[in-house]
Amino acid sequence: MPSASGEGSDGPGGSASGPPPKGSVKVERTVATGLDSPWGMAPLPDGDLLVSSRDSGKILRVDGESGKKTELGSVPGTAPGGEGGLLGIAVPAGDDDMVYAYLTTASDNRIVRMLYDPRKKPGGQLGAPDTVFKGIPKGSIHNGGRIAFGPDKMLYAGTGEAGDREQSQDKDSLGGKILRMTPDGEPAGHGSPEPDSVVYSYGHRNVQGLAWDADKRLWASEFGQDTWDELNHIRPGRNYGWPEAEGKGGGDGKFTDPVEQWDVADASPSGIAVAKGSVWMAGLRGERLWRIPLNGTKPVAGPQAFLEGEYGRLRAVVSDGGDGLWAVTNETDSRGTPEKGDDRILKLKVS
Repeated sequence: MPSASGEGSDGPGGSASGPPPKGSVKVERTVATGLDSPWGMAPLPDGDLLVSSRDSGKILRVDGESGKKTELGSVPGTAPGGEGGLLGIAVPAGDDDMVYAYLTTASDNRIVRMLYDPRKKPGGQLGAPDTVFKGIPKGSIHNGGRIAFGPDKMLYAGTGEAGDREQSQDKDSLGGKILRMTPDGEPAGHGSPEPDSVVYSYGHRNVQGLAWDADKRLWASEFGQDTWDELNHIRPGRNYGWPEAEGKGGGDGKFTDPVEQWDVADASPSGIAVAKGSVWMAGLRGERLWRIPLNGTKPVAGPQAFLEGEYGRLRAVVSDGGDGLWAVTNETDSRGTPEKGDDRILKLKVS
């Protein structure tokens, strides 16, 4: 598929008005090709990436320059099926010899951590998994799966309601939530709505994107059902409405509205990242990268779409810490139409 650059097109939805400020995306290069059902990406300090494979249960290290792929190993206990499998991965800041993974097992979704030793033989570089947190509902659909360490050094996880809508409003369920916990899987205490609970926000359908802006605000993307996909500004203890509300204006003020919304055919949002004052959102069904320019928590203009239909389904996007992003496609996840070279990692320069 071709490289592309441009200023993008105005998107649908959202309450922002006026012309969007100029934004651009340039595909600088294709970093790697031939990836199998990639799902999560975690950048390393040297510019390389760790990439999870949903269906094989493997984690790869991809050289950020050459694209060389090295297998760390497989995560034991992964039980792929439907939308489940080996999903998000994360590396704590300053501790890149530890890898956290969110995976579907035979009984639940859970988070594990493994020691990583790149000096060992490829395929055998991961230690035995230590279960950090378990009991997240699993299903053939809506497993959530994104994990990330916040600026507070706590571990956050986006979960799905696993096809059981009522779990999202049930505070005693871990489904349809954003969870916040210590790196050891304990309630994070201070800063959470209930000190003895890992539930940080609720009323979600299927959260697959988590990112923080420069002012340490948490943003999350969420799959809608038939009407609206969402970008939400997440605040502790807030109810984001599902299944009683989808998109803006539901519940007569009872629920927290999304900051932006999209027709489900235009987005189906998975991973998100923050760069150059905007949230960047990967679209699966929408097959495009969305830019949402922000001033604080308010969009300064409508969303802009880039790469529309050029690389197929986009699963994840992560920041390189400057004006660059890595994006990974997702044509080999059984819902795409893979071409030669899929799936691939792209290096993008954005403004």
